[in-house]
Amino acid sequence: MFYWVVKAILWPFLHLVFRPWTEGADNVPRQGPVILAGNHLSFADHFFGALPLPRKVISLGKSDYFTGRGVKGLLSRAFFSGVGTVPIDRSGGKASEAALRTGLRVLGEGNVLGIYPEGTRSPDGRLYKGKTGVARLALMSRAPVIPWAMVNTYEMMPPGRLLPKLGIRPGVRFGKPLDFSRYYGMEEDRLVLRAVTDEIMYALMELSDQEYVDKYAASAKVELERAARTARAAAD
Repeated sequence: MFYWVVKAILWPFLHLVFRPWTEGADNVPRQGPVILAGNHLSFADHFFGALPLPRKVISLGKSDYFTGRGVKGLLSRAFFSGVGTVPIDRSGGKASEAALRTGLRVLGEGNVLGIYPEGTRSPDGRLYKGKTGVARLALMSRAPVIPWAMVNTYEMMPPGRLLPKLGIRPGVRFGKPLDFSRYYGMEEDRLVLRAVTDEIMYALMELSDQEYVDKYAASAKVELERAARTARAAAD
């Protein structure tokens, strides 16, 4: 219920201020389990990615969003609950299995699950290598996979920026459903999982017009931070 209250308040305001656009929303089935597999450019994706759809989109978010204290923690919990986020532990290992089970439960209940295969926001606006959890979800649940591409949200609100820039129109494109039925029953095959994930990322690259980088976004962030520290040290 809270999700629809937030949507009823936010969506008219966002339309008025930012004039967002949407393409291909009809590609998302009106009922039954669906996986939305998207690129992740900005915190603004939480606002503009799901709100154009008539269905509730449930996403998996790190548990840190729900464990903060004080007013800030309360606001964080309220916001992420309001945009349909379910808390998960993303530390890896057994936590990854728990996240998989949570995603399967969401899909098993006939819901729309939004997932960002890159695992974190792009540090520079490019599209990075996807993690194979999305492939396991797709093959185990047999739910249709819809590529879900955010456009211009990086330029509007890059990582580290607290308020979005005005004058930039964010958009979202929903691609045609991807068919992975030829791989059903092969969810334990690592080569199959990589092939499925790469097909999803290729579809996202075509939809978003992003440059693709064959490395994980988390590794790229570490490299960029290391380069920034080196540059500062050299300047000193």
